[in-house]
Amino acid sequence: MTWLAVPLYAYSQGLSNAEIGALFAAPVLAQAPLNLVGGAYTDRIGGRRIMLGSCFVVVAAGAWFTMAHGFWMLMAGQLGLILSRAAFWPATWAMASELPGERGVQLGRLNAVTNFGQIVGTAICGFLLAATGFTTTFVALAATGVISLIAGLATPHRPKKVFTSRSHPMAAYLPLLRKRVMVYTMMCAYLSALPFSLTMSFYPLLLAQFGHAEGESGVLLALRAVGSIFASLLAGRFVRTGPQTLWPVMCGLAVAASISFVPTINHAAPIAFWMLVVGAGTAAMTLYFQITISEASTAEERGSALALGGLGWSVSHLSTPLLMGFVADRYGIVTGFYVLGGFALACALLIAGTRRWAFARV
Repeated sequence: MTWLAVPLYAYSQGLSNAEIGALFAAPVLAQAPLNLVGGAYTDRIGGRRIMLGSCFVVVAAGAWFTMAHGFWMLMAGQLGLILSRAAFWPATWAMASELPGERGVQLGRLNAVTNFGQIVGTAICGFLLAATGFTTTFVALAATGVISLIAGLATPHRPKKVFTSRSHPMAAYLPLLRKRVMVYTMMCAYLSALPFSLTMSFYPLLLAQFGHAEGESGVLLALRAVGSIFASLLAGRFVRTGPQTLWPVMCGLAVAASISFVPTINHAAPIAFWMLVVGAGTAAMTLYFQITISEASTAEERGSALALGGLGWSVSHLSTPLLMGFVADRYGIVTGFYVLGGFALACALLIAGTRRWAFARV
C-alpha cells in the first residue's frame, strides 16, 4: 500500500522529484543496519515480541501519515515503516523456521502469503485512493496493522531463550561472518531481490515505453507475484541445500534469462511469460537461502543469521536502481535490461563457482 500511496501523497503536497526520491532512498540506507538490529534482538527477546512491536509501529505510521505535511513529517513516517519492516522480516522468518512440519513448506507458505499481500495491498490502495483519497487510505493502512497485531497476539508463546553470555546482542554477528555459507547466501539473497527492485521502478517504465495501458501494465506486473506464489507453495518440498544441489544456479539462470528476454518482443504474451518466470525464480531462490541459513545456524542465533543473509536484499534494493538508472539514462531502458540481465547471469555463475567453497569444512 505504501509504495503507491506515499509517493502520490508527497507529489500532491508539491514535493520535488528529488525530495520524493530522498523519501525512499534515505530509508533504504537505514534499513540495512536496522535489519541487523532486528535480527539480533529477535534472538535475545524472541521473534514474537519483535513481530508485535512491528505491527504496532505500522499502526502508528498509518495514523501519522493522516496528519503528515511537508518533507520532514513524511520522512519520519517513512522511517517508521522501514523500522517496522526491518524488524518484522527476521522475526517472522525465524518463527516460521521453528514451526512444526517441513521447514521448506512452512517458509514457502509464508512467502506465498507475502506475495498475495503485495497484490491485494496494491489493488486496495489504488481503489481507496481513487474513491476516497489519502486520509482514508492511511486509515486503512493503520487498520491493517491492527488486524496484524491481533493475529500476532494469537500466535503461541515459545519458551524463553536462555543466554549464558552477557555480550551485546550485536556480537552474535562476529562468528556468523566467519561462516562461508553466510556470504554465499547473501549473494543468493542479492540475486533474488534484483527483479523485485526492478518491479518497483523500471518494469513499469518499460511497459509504458512499449505503449501498454496502465490497466494492462498492472496485470503484467502482478504476474511476478503470481509466479512467486505458485513457486513458494510448490517448491518448498523440493528445495535442497548443500554443495551438490544446482538449485540456486538454476534459479539464478532463470532470473537472468527473464530480465534479458522481457524487452525482446513487445507483446503481452511473452512479457507475461517472463514475468511469471522471474517471479517463480526469485521465490525459489528466496526459499533456498532461507532454508540454507536455517540449517546452518542454531536456534539461538537464527534471527541474526537470517537478518545477515537478508542483508543481500537491502544491498540489492539500493544498488539495482542506481545501476539501472545510470545505464538507462545513457543508453536507453531496453539496453538497461540487457545489461542487468548480463549482470544477473554473472551473479548466477559466481554462485555456481562458489558452491563447494561455501560448504567446505574449515
